[in-house]
Amino acid sequence: MSEKAASRRSSKAGSPAAAASSPPAVTEGQITAHLDIEIDAEDPADNDSVFDTASRRLTCRKLASSTTSVNESILNYRTENGRTYHRYKEGKYMYPNDEQEVDRLDLQHNMYLLTFDNKLGTAPPNDMDSHIGRVLDCGTGSGIWAIEFGDEHPEAEVLGVDLSANFPEYVPPNVKFEIDDIEEPWTWSRPFDYIHSRMMTSAINDWRAYLAQCYDHLNPGGYLELNDADVNPLSDDGTLKPDSALSRCMCMMAEASEILGRPFVDVQGLKDVMVDVGFEDVHVHRFKWPTNPWARHSKYKELGFWCEENFAGNWEGIIMAPFTRGLKWTREETMVFAMEVRKELKDRSIHAYFSIWSIYGRKPGGR
Repeated sequence: MSEKAASRRSSKAGSPAAAASSPPAVTEGQITAHLDIEIDAEDPADNDSVFDTASRRLTCRKLASSTTSVNESILNYRTENGRTYHRYKEGKYMYPNDEQEVDRLDLQHNMYLLTFDNKLGTAPPNDMDSHIGRVLDCGTGSGIWAIEFGDEHPEAEVLGVDLSANFPEYVPPNVKFEIDDIEEPWTWSRPFDYIHSRMMTSAINDWRAYLAQCYDHLNPGGYLELNDADVNPLSDDGTLKPDSALSRCMCMMAEASEILGRPFVDVQGLKDVMVDVGFEDVHVHRFKWPTNPWARHSKYKELGFWCEENFAGNWEGIIMAPFTRGLKWTREETMVFAMEVRKELKDRSIHAYFSIWSIYGRKPGGR
């Protein structure tokens, strides 16, 4: 492990997990639930100090110079409603790929670090003393996860794959990136020891085929980890109403995704699919992301702060393509509705959250 990675793991100061340790986890059947959230009844203005140490250092990223040799048509991104979208296999991914979206993905990465207590995942390869060989990061986005994993594991060979070339210029020597479509047959000749897949719920059409490819391209004893979110927000106290703008918006997002052939998946149900394709020792963890800082516990309060930044500040980009392409809304109609949703995302009397699932399993065999 590099000095940079060791420092991130050993010191909480200035890290995304600086605010607090996690509340205790509970096992509900076969699911480890990390769900103990209490409502903060104090004036939200009195809680600003909780965020004083929150990390806002999102790395500025540029396209690597090596991407200049990539076919020009791939980098000639589609411009639509003021945002850019991938050109390679156009339409397979509904969200933008511009600098604003890259910053959002980096922020979202920090939310996962906070969720997982400063770890890059829940599977054993993320343990501090683990040694790993080949690693594949599917849908790598900005590449931040692949870079940090490669930095923490200099012995590993890390490959990040995405439809867009949003990869940074400077990366560890053991990290590489490729533009590819993970729904096509995989052509890598050497298997992997760990496959990481995050926030891919509306990016995969056939999950059984995808998970089967992951299984087939793992070494015996290798791990697959899926980290994803339920599309439907919830509230345990009924403050999020079924007719709220946020609830209606997510129902329409699901409808648009179906129309566009990129349906949202039942994330919890992926456990059974993993077992069906051959994985064993499958573990399921459930977490919560509050939509804003309504929670009392300092860790959940900080998560809510980042969730509000991540979603409320970028909601137009999240729903623009699904609504205008799938539901045939105009840009103006979408912008007006996004403002209505954003208002609810910031309303601390609405105690809503998104369920975050982390599921990992092991391919039989190996050590």
